[in-house]
Amino acid sequence: MATSARTTIQAHLGPRAEALLGFHSPKIAKERLHLPGPDFIDRVWAGSDRNIRVLTNLQRLFEHGRLGRTGYVSILPVDQGIEHAAGASFAKNPDYFDAENIVKLAIEGGCNAVASTYGVLGAVARKYAHKIPFIVKINHNELLTYPNKFDQILFGTVKEAYEMGAAAVGATIYFGSEQSDRQIVEISTAFAHAHELGMATVLWCYLRNNAFKKDKDYHVSADLTGQANHLGVTIEADIIKQKLPENNGGYQALNIGQPAQMAKVSVGYFFLVLNRILSRYPNETQFRPDRT
Repeated sequence: MATSARTTIQAHLGPRAEALLGFHSPKIAKERLHLPGPDFIDRVWAGSDRNIRVLTNLQRLFEHGRLGRTGYVSILPVDQGIEHAAGASFAKNPDYFDAENIVKLAIEGGCNAVASTYGVLGAVARKYAHKIPFIVKINHNELLTYPNKFDQILFGTVKEAYEMGAAAVGATIYFGSEQSDRQIVEISTAFAHAHELGMATVLWCYLRNNAFKKDKDYHVSADLTGQANHLGVTIEADIIKQKLPENNGGYQALNIGQPAQMAKVSVGYFFLVLNRILSRYPNETQFRPDRT
């Protein structure tokens, strides 16, 4: 049975089958990975600092839809109306100018959750927030400014997402962009507030910098995307979405860091975020780097 299934998969993959299925020399052994499973929340998140309401919303999200209780998650994300212009996104199928049809598509598709804008989810919150987990996308790169820019800006507040019954908030950070420092600080603060209110957090970890395109497109380099993911979990994203890597060696090709320098960058970002979060709690000065 297993052989037959593998043969079918090989047929679908065609010439890429051997490269994708025949890899047997991982740098990190699978025994070190926290693999998906029905007990994922208990095994991975129950011992964390997430409060009970966050754990409840994570459990709700992981139990919903056709992948419920598998440890895998399928989320329908629809924010193209802002990110790519509404006309360009929905003109071919104008039904999706109607917010309700976006949510209905997620339900009919058996998704674990639907992720969209304040406007889309807010328009149908009373009718659907209890039927499928809502993930409210709190920032966007709007496509009306000229010349176009790569900057994610906040479109609303965490409190608004909470009031419409969202299970989670979502955000994008363009790591490597000119505005990435500000985005990291903004989203780390927003995620801390979301956790206080009991919502989970989802981060789209993307790279954006024209200099990352050299002989290859290093926006999809494993070392750079991996570092973006590391920064994402540092600001306590519960779920991370990334573009799958297609190459490696971005740091070396771009001459932006050797291992020691990379460590300094990671620590620098960590303390930047830590200071911003702890500024909300002035009595917790014993944890501040400048007090150690």
